[in-house]
Amino acid sequence: MRGSIGSSSLLMISALSKVALLTYVLAFSRSTGSKPTTIMAPGGRIDVFVSGEGGAVTQEDLIGWVSAASKSVSTYFGRYPVPHVEVRITTTEGRGVRHGTTFGSPARITISVGRDTTVADLKRDWTMTHEMVHLAFPSVPERHHWIEEGTATYVEPIARVQAGILAPSKMWSDLIRDLPQGLPGRGDQGLDRTHTWGRTYWGGALFCFLADVQIHQKTQNRKGFESALRGILAAGGNISEDWPLEHALRAGDEASGTRVLEDLYKGMADKPVTVDLPNLWRELGIQRSQDGGVSFVDDAPLASVRKSITAGPDSQ
Repeated sequence: MRGSIGSSSLLMISALSKVALLTYVLAFSRSTGSKPTTIMAPGGRIDVFVSGEGGAVTQEDLIGWVSAASKSVSTYFGRYPVPHVEVRITTTEGRGVRHGTTFGSPARITISVGRDTTVADLKRDWTMTHEMVHLAFPSVPERHHWIEEGTATYVEPIARVQAGILAPSKMWSDLIRDLPQGLPGRGDQGLDRTHTWGRTYWGGALFCFLADVQIHQKTQNRKGFESALRGILAAGGNISEDWPLEHALRAGDEASGTRVLEDLYKGMADKPVTVDLPNLWRELGIQRSQDGGVSFVDDAPLASVRKSITAGPDSQ
């Protein structure tokens, strides 16, 4: 299970007997209705169930939101990550998208949308794409939770850029703002041993970002991080499978023709690694402006890497 869920909910679920849990699941299934709206994506089928009272957005709006996320994920991975997934949307009080959680066996995403949420809110939302990215990586032991959340955090905006939904300038601006949250702090013991929120989500994203840049460098932009993830997926590594992390990294490196993932993991697993992000932004040709946006320098040393990351392998 991946996503955001409160500790009280975890305690409640752990306390349920098997019979009570089955009753809860059956009741939830009845409340969402028996006839889903089906979205077909390359290589996969998405059955969408919507429950709860209506709000500012229609069911058609919600279906369009799910469809846009499936397009982003399919574009990035070359196909939809799993052959079938259920997406269960519950409308609740308030405004915004929250409580997204992804399960593996069978593949299922549950998510809440406030009744005051607007169509514009859905168009700006990242949560559905984030949850769908989770489908594309195998389940690994809990100490490696950072790679599951880091991959979803890093890939989500790039997938939306490649699908034409998000502007590259917005993606890079947000990454410059947020990625420092993943840098090691005092007492850090590496990604496998430091389980703070920042190191889990943004430390994992930092690993993915460094891997993306290095794979592009070593392959002269012929391949990138998505090439490694596509290789893991092609080898059968989706959320429904339990894999050792080393197996996944090896499959990814074989797909990229490098040892970037395995070497980065050896360096970052059990000790802090300092990364000079300001210098890396300069080399990529990204300048932060006073208004919080960015401008690009196309003659920077790694400008071609920057462009290739958001263009994707299918544009090469």
